Parts: sequence; structure tokens; C-alpha cells
Amino acid sequence: MTWESTTLGDLVIAIPGSTALLRSYRLDFCCGGTVTLADACRISGISLEKINKELEKFQNSQKALEKNPVHTWPLTKITEYIVDHYHQNLRSRVPELLFLAEKVERVHAGKDDCPQGLANAIRNIKVEMDSHMQKEEEILFPMIAAGNGSLAYMPIRILLAEHEGHGANLGLLRELAYNYKAPEHACNTWRALYAGLDQIEQELMEHIHLENHVLFIRALSEEIRE
Repeated sequence: MTWESTTLGDLVIAIPGSTALLRSYRLDFCCGGTVTLADACRISGISLEKINKELEKFQNSQKALEKNPVHTWPLTKITEYIVDHYHQNLRSRVPELLFLAEKVERVHAGKDDCPQGLANAIRNIKVEMDSHMQKEEEILFPMIAAGNGSLAYMPIRILLAEHEGHGANLGLLRELAYNYKAPEHACNTWRALYAGLDQIEQELMEHIHLENHVLFIRALSEEIRE
């Protein structure tokens, strides 16, 4: 699919996470949100083909997973996927969402429905998630790769408890952001923020489900057979 006839405002809603890409090319999806991608690229002298290819990566990665479900993979391949997909997505997209939240709170501070405190909540959650991902990458995943996953009861118990905390944090974000329902007067940055947080919530729930109900259970019950 190509996006040339899609306005920048609609694009950041359809593909949460694309705000960082558009900002890197200095494409204004907020005040200039009514301009189509093709026109914005033409005006700015940017390659439409290059941007379309980068946007298509978001689509193609999901299609590939549908054909080859992650839960059927060997354990080491699952851990590699968690790092390359979920962890890297969080590391790249949460700072962008923090930037958007800070901007929305700064620009719209006088409005009653401004999500006050959202940026600080995102900032705190980022610290917790960074620590959590580091434990997985430096302790648990190497144990699994070495075939010692069945001995990882204590690390897994700690990570399970932290997953409970992540779930509570997701609820806090949704509460602060009014269930991710942007008001009618919301700008495109505001709408993109809510769409991005909504998708991060979905992906984090999938991420936690994959670890809790597939990776951890299999790691405790089997050795690596690859």
C-alpha cells in the first residue's frame, strides 16, 4: 500500500509511530496535517518513494507474523524477536511519545481536557521498562540461549511481578489520557499521541502475553532443541 494521497494528519493516526519518521523529514503533520503526503514531499523536495518504503515496513512486519506465528518458533528465535521487535520498538517509540506528550501539555495547558501529568507518567514508565528489558537481555535470555531456561525460576518470578506493574501503568496512562479519546478540538499532535499510546498498549499486552504464556512456560519445562 502507498500513502501518497493520505493527509499527514490521517497518516499519523493510521500508522502510530510514524510521527518520528515525519518529523525527521520536517514534515508538519500538526498544523500542516491537511496536506497529502505526496504534496508535502513535493513541497519539501523529499523522495516520496523512500518514505513510502519506510512506512511499508510497519505493514510488512505484521503480515509476516500472520503467516508464521511467533509461539511456534524455537525459544532462542522468540527471544531474538522480542528484542528486535518489542524491545527496539519501545526504545525508539516511547521517547517520541514522551516528546509528543510534553508538547501537548505545554501548548494546551489551559484546556480542561489536556492530559496533565501524562508526560511525567510516560517518563516514569520508560525508566521501569528500560530496567526490565535490561534484565531480560542480560540475565534471562542468555540463560535460555545456553539451554538453562529450566533453571530460571527466580528471574522469571521477578519478571512476572514486574509485568503486573506494567499492566497497572498501562491503566494509569489510559486514565490520564481520557481513554485515548481525543477531543474534537485536538490538534494532530494530540491525536497522534493518543493513537500511539493506544498501539503501544496493544503491543505491550501482546509482548507480555508472549513472555508469560509462551516463553516463560516453555523455558521452565524444556531445554533448547535447535
